[in-house]
Amino acid sequence: MNIPQLTPQTPTSPCTVMSITASSSIKCCEDTVGRRKRLSIDDTGLLTFPEKNLILHVPTAKPPRPRRIILVRHGQSEGNVDEGAYTRVADPKIRLTERGKREAEECGVRIREMIEKDGADDWKVYFYVSPYERTIETLRGLGKAFQRSRIAGVREEPRLREQDFGNFQDREQMKIQKAVRVQYGRFFYRFPNGESAADVYDRITGFRETLRTDIDIGRFQPPGEQSPNMNLVIVSHGLTLRVFLMRWYKWTVEQFERLNNMRNGNEIVMQTGQGGRYSLLVHHTQQQMIDFGLTQQMLDDQIWQKTAKPGELNYDYLTNGPSFFTHFDDENEAIFN
Repeated sequence: MNIPQLTPQTPTSPCTVMSITASSSIKCCEDTVGRRKRLSIDDTGLLTFPEKNLILHVPTAKPPRPRRIILVRHGQSEGNVDEGAYTRVADPKIRLTERGKREAEECGVRIREMIEKDGADDWKVYFYVSPYERTIETLRGLGKAFQRSRIAGVREEPRLREQDFGNFQDREQMKIQKAVRVQYGRFFYRFPNGESAADVYDRITGFRETLRTDIDIGRFQPPGEQSPNMNLVIVSHGLTLRVFLMRWYKWTVEQFERLNNMRNGNEIVMQTGQGGRYSLLVHHTQQQMIDFGLTQQMLDDQIWQKTAKPGELNYDYLTNGPSFFTHFDDENEAIFN
């Protein structure tokens, strides 16, 4: 079948078409740095993405999992210094302070040094970033620590945005609403015209599924160049990152309420252990995680994560049983067993 010559204005795909010929492929922009990918013709003669072929025709061996998932909170922002900034500037437009820019650059250096300690020659980083101004600025600060050849790609991800606090043009109303949230509970309280942490949980659930698919199809590196020394960096906001961890590790609402915010310009590292699962205790100490808000039950699960394999379940995780059923005692245990 002859494929007609198309002009760049023809709406054949969401990307900007560069050229198309009878050779059955066109060049298309992608979210990679300094590299274009190609669309190809599938078995039905339709244009398709290589990633779709990986889903439809599952390979016998999955690509290696990235070595780390690194969660970075943006550097100090104008809103962190003066909450009144939100009454003058829309939340997505709040920028970093000079200190926040330095924090972002220092965080990038720490991440690079951490990765270099692995001793691998082929390591790279791939970024997911919230579209807010302060997170984009943080990303640019982080990026100063890496050469172009080390950056596999960047994706702007709106689902990683900050919790929507509503329209806070009235500073006194802002203080009242935040005080009410403390009484009502940080997870369920929804700001007027805004979101609750539970709402953030719903959109982070969708992002998590996207992330898992990206990992399964190995979208971070082209076929033949895939390495276990890939590192994912998620640049986002304090509450959003806590909700991400809650969703990933299946923590309860009560456990979420115990968590403390990360400091601006700091990182929490989920790193693969001996079996290939991500654990917070491969990079961090137990005391660091206690300071973050993890209970002993949560720490026990993280210890299990250090050696478990993907797909395995922790049947001894106490949150799944006795923490909900408080009537158990030794006598009842003897009866049930």
